[in-house]
Amino acid sequence: MNIPFLDNWLKRHSADTGASDFAAAEKDPERAAVIAELLSECELLRVRVGQAGLELDDSPASLSALDQLPPRWRDDPEELPWLGNDAGLYLGTVIVRTVPGASWHIWPGGSPVVRLVSGREISVVEAGLDWAVNGSPELSQVYAEAAEA
Repeated sequence: MNIPFLDNWLKRHSADTGASDFAAAEKDPERAAVIAELLSECELLRVRVGQAGLELDDSPASLSALDQLPPRWRDDPEELPWLGNDAGLYLGTVIVRTVPGASWHIWPGGSPVVRLVSGREISVVEAGLDWAVNGSPELSQVYAEAAEA
């Protein structure tokens, strides 16, 4: 899923280097931190799970708790892809914050992935959408596989 606000931010903030993609931000820790912060917001997901009494604390345990929630979001087909996108970004946030060496990477088309030390890339947004629509793979399962790599 393309993230327009991120594309626009990168274009505005990379003008000074002549770069127009995430590569410039990956070389600048301050820019990478801003992008990671933007990706971690997941506002819709945080609001919806908060309504269910769950607070997301960016921990692996919170992924397990998310997996246990009744999938009431499936009742709203308009909100479903946005919630799935947020679930994927949240999964990526947890991986980046807790798996040593994991980092965000943006593919040329604008899709965020998490790159592990091994070089493996996890399409977290795709995993989040699959989770929101089908219930699998479980977010905690994707995390466990990333933590093992």
